[in-house]
Amino acid sequence: MAMVGLFWIAEGDVYVGAKPSGLAPGVRLTPDGVVALGDGQAGLHLWEDVRALTVTDVPVKSLLRRVGVVKDLAVDTVMTLALSAGPGRTDEAPPMMTVRVQSSGGEHELGAYAAAAVGYSATEADLSRALLSRLTEGAATMSTTLAAMSEWGRTRANGTPRTAEREKLLREWLGQ
Repeated sequence: MAMVGLFWIAEGDVYVGAKPSGLAPGVRLTPDGVVALGDGQAGLHLWEDVRALTVTDVPVKSLLRRVGVVKDLAVDTVMTLALSAGPGRTDEAPPMMTVRVQSSGGEHELGAYAAAAVGYSATEADLSRALLSRLTEGAATMSTTLAAMSEWGRTRANGTPRTAEREKLLREWLGQ
């Protein structure tokens, strides 16, 4: 499994944001449509009905965000050492992104956790948003784009690629 832009690709499955586990919210992109996963947001939005697909609340990398992650890690470590007899601080959930699906039936807001601990690069976020828009351009475009993303995920064995390769892949999937 690997993260490429706003997508988490695991063995051919493509998710917007992190792959959900248990009852956590998530969004999966399949050849049939956009699947809402998790507690309180089940459903399938067929591609033929989807007019637009956008993501908001995307955490973008910044120096302040990186410092915050390092500070939280340091505080967690100190608290765990100081409270070795107790459980320590509870982990906070990653940032939540909003995936908006506009369809003939109206607009639907779905939640998905961000997969990037310190946020996404602005370039990856922009390319990912363009790719989501591309998926709504028609069945042939959606089918070939999703197939390329899934195939890459099935053949990828060594985790998330570096930034330059992720951006290259997003541009490739966009046809740029």
